[in-house]
Amino acid sequence: MLKIKNLNVFYGGIHALQGISLDVPKGKIVTLIGANGAGKSTTLRTLSGLVKARDGQIKLDGEEILGLPSNEIVARGVAMVPEGRKIFPNLTVRENLAIGAFQRNNKAEISKDEELVFTLFPRIKERVSQKGGTLSGGEQQMLAVGRALMSHPKLLTLDEPSLGLAPLLVKGVFDIIKHIHEEGRTVFLVEQNAFAALKLADYAYVMEVGKITLQGTGQELLQNDQVRKAYLGG
Repeated sequence: MLKIKNLNVFYGGIHALQGISLDVPKGKIVTLIGANGAGKSTTLRTLSGLVKARDGQIKLDGEEILGLPSNEIVARGVAMVPEGRKIFPNLTVRENLAIGAFQRNNKAEISKDEELVFTLFPRIKERVSQKGGTLSGGEQQMLAVGRALMSHPKLLTLDEPSLGLAPLLVKGVFDIIKHIHEEGRTVFLVEQNAFAALKLADYAYVMEVGKITLQGTGQELLQNDQVRKAYLGG
């Protein structure tokens, strides 16, 4: 579904992504792990049209999307759950969800997806009239995922969804990602919690200082000595 090839991104004189290539097959969960500052979030932000690349390719279902504006990339079926959630604190839960569906016109389909979000996140349904800023961190993460689902994406990308959450909530977030995948969505996950991400992923890439240094199935990388020492506490 997604093919990134020889992607180069610069921030001024800093070569943030150094010719990276990776694939996200349809119907799979693929994760990108690595230390803080490795370039993981830059990869997602470039995919979403928020960062400009110097060169390379990003193809979705065989069509080039690199260089398209963000709204067009969303219209093509890519939705991102950003790092730090980035919900709208002064809007209600329902208004935040409505923003996720801003490019859609079919009210029946929008309503159907809202019901899916409420099924996935009953606590969000209970707080549908509350302002986003009054929700807990875990609830805001649920809302951010729900908002992304409201665009009815074929590819859901998540940038550090477990960041800043208590361990019990982290498990809940990964359970939800698994459930979304079982609903038929393709998932591209950027995550510092390497153990949880690799347990969940069909395939995984390791990024170090702007380069892909290792790749394999989630299980293969869980057993890899280099990965265990660097990211899994030995």
